[in-house]
Amino acid sequence: MQVSESIDGTIGSESPSTTRWQRRSGSLFRWSALTLGATVWTSALLFGLYILAFYAAAIVEGEVQTWNEGLPGLYEPDKEAATTGIGLHFAAGGIILILGCVQLLENVRRRFLRLHRWLGHLYIGASIVAALGGLTFIAVNGTIGGTVMDIGFSLYGILMLVAAIETIRHARAKRLSHHKVWALRLFALAIGSWLYRMDYGFWFMLADGVGHTNDFRGPFDRVMAFFFYLPNLLVVEVWTRTPRLTYSPVTRTLAAVVLLLATAFLVIGTYYFTKYEWGPAIVAWLPVGG
Repeated sequence: MQVSESIDGTIGSESPSTTRWQRRSGSLFRWSALTLGATVWTSALLFGLYILAFYAAAIVEGEVQTWNEGLPGLYEPDKEAATTGIGLHFAAGGIILILGCVQLLENVRRRFLRLHRWLGHLYIGASIVAALGGLTFIAVNGTIGGTVMDIGFSLYGILMLVAAIETIRHARAKRLSHHKVWALRLFALAIGSWLYRMDYGFWFMLADGVGHTNDFRGPFDRVMAFFFYLPNLLVVEVWTRTPRLTYSPVTRTLAAVVLLLATAFLVIGTYYFTKYEWGPAIVAWLPVGG
């Protein structure tokens, strides 16, 4: 009979049914994690394409005033430095959203190392440009939300800049374990702009926008100035610093359920964003749509 040590340190015998449950709970957790990852990548990819289609394309077409349709006060004709900064931020931001998930794929890193490195340089460069562009805009123009949003968004830009530099620095020094950790931190920051939109979308859907004001200075807005990226970094820190533990089938099953619920929420949010905002802008940007 198979004997193993349980999660609380006691020794016990495992019946065949328990062993089957362990295998099935493990498989369920892995598939739920993969499903969530695929959903995040798909949603972030769509949002990245939307950023390029709406904001970056407006620069090429000379219609940057359309930025104000989504975010009032974003474009001011007499502030060229701010416009240049936020334009670079948007263009580079779309690139890092599209490339971020690709760079984390283990199969790509192992089988296509040269591609991983080439895309990595593009990814890091875009991250640095996005960070500096956003910081330039804040320094010249400030944000619509005032001091709290200025601080929150500036900290976000500084953290992204540091993460990008550290990711490439450790890669070049062949410190791959450090490189992977900083790459995860950079990815957690890179998806921040996507999560910012998703969080607002769910808040309006579930709470009717309580705490939000048009000038982004309400209590919910002040929390969101930091919430769209600090929890992401906390998850990465816990994940990278906590030793790998052997969890019970019950724990794995409950975790899988949580992941599937999160996936369902993201699917719903992505569907509505794509149908009413991202999709039309992307289609209009494509040759067949224009």
